[in-house]
Amino acid sequence: MRARFALTALLTLLVSLTALPAQAQTPAERAREIAAALAKDPLYVDPAYKSALPGNLRADVQAKATALGYPVYSIVLPLAPSDPFQGEERNVLTLVIDALDKPGLYVVVDGGGQFPWYEAHNLPQLDEDKLRAARERALDDTGYDAGPTEVLARMYELLAAPGLPAATPTTSRPPRSSSSDDSEEDDSSAEMIVLVIGLGIAALVGLGLVIGLRRPGSRHQDRPRREKPFSIPPHVAASVAAGRRRRLTQETSAELTTLGSELAALPDASGEGLRHQQAALDAHHAAGKVLDSSEDLVDVVGAMVLLDKARREYSAAVAVAAGRKLDVVPELCAFNPLHGRSSGRPTQVKADGTTLTLPLCSECRQALKRGKAPASLPGDDGPYWHGDDLWARTFFGNLDDDLAAAVSRGDYRS
Repeated sequence: MRARFALTALLTLLVSLTALPAQAQTPAERAREIAAALAKDPLYVDPAYKSALPGNLRADVQAKATALGYPVYSIVLPLAPSDPFQGEERNVLTLVIDALDKPGLYVVVDGGGQFPWYEAHNLPQLDEDKLRAARERALDDTGYDAGPTEVLARMYELLAAPGLPAATPTTSRPPRSSSSDDSEEDDSSAEMIVLVIGLGIAALVGLGLVIGLRRPGSRHQDRPRREKPFSIPPHVAASVAAGRRRRLTQETSAELTTLGSELAALPDASGEGLRHQQAALDAHHAAGKVLDSSEDLVDVVGAMVLLDKARREYSAAVAVAAGRKLDVVPELCAFNPLHGRSSGRPTQVKADGTTLTLPLCSECRQALKRGKAPASLPGDDGPYWHGDDLWARTFFGNLDDDLAAAVSRGDYRS
């Protein structure tokens, strides 16, 4: 049955992928869609998997979740790096919890896998140790070929039991059938044959190399060996860059959600406090706008810079409300905001008769002093500031008084 579920789910997913709408959903829109469904039914199964999950399995999950006595929201959906959540369970949980805004245990599981991830929201009675132990025991009990609802049902069943679930005994595995024994013995024999053949080939190759090196009059015997310099293949570099962008997008998205909740909780203010609140809201809105339509790493860094501005303005608003002195927080490095905060006074950079005053980290400052190019954030053609977009024209807002306003005008797309 598990193999049939996996095959059906795969076929259904392939069909659904060919029918994707032309306009992709933003992470927030997708989260609101799931939250709206959970408000009606606490078990959400993505349409790509619904036809592959029999009603009795869904009912089993719902019954065992209801028996816990507190709200449980179960989410089963396919996850991939190209989806609105960048394939990360953490993003699903953060955004869905923010959209639904109800206390409960939120659990998400990839429909094609068996690893549930959870987060308890405003449920102080839940113990993290028990949650972790129940998840691990559920995985052990159901096996690695189990369907998602089987693991969820077992996890909820263990949570309902008193005390911490004990580890699965290693000696209590069911006996294997004779056909399984024969199959494994055949596999072992085949592996042994392959190993012997491989060792024999390796020995022959090694013997040939030794004979060749010792052959009298060999042309290459005394020639020094020349090693090619190591270089990262372009496809590997592209994978590393994609992973870097994905991680930064996830971190920025999570911070965007967190700060949004904190901004919503700010009390009414006036004067200087209101000015900082409004600046924080404007920068936060601009960061979300850029992140939702980001096309490359430079765009994601732009969203990160705006979010950093929003966080600093939020801290200033809180300080004003508490009657505290405002903290002076350095700007991010203009050549590469991923380097972190600038150090010391802004640095004057002169080139082609133009002088710019930019906040720089110590590494970039030292590079300029030594007459070397700083390790700038890469763009499409060399350093990002070789481009003609808003980020390049303003060095991520360091040459513009109001980066958030420029984004609201749509300048970052011109």
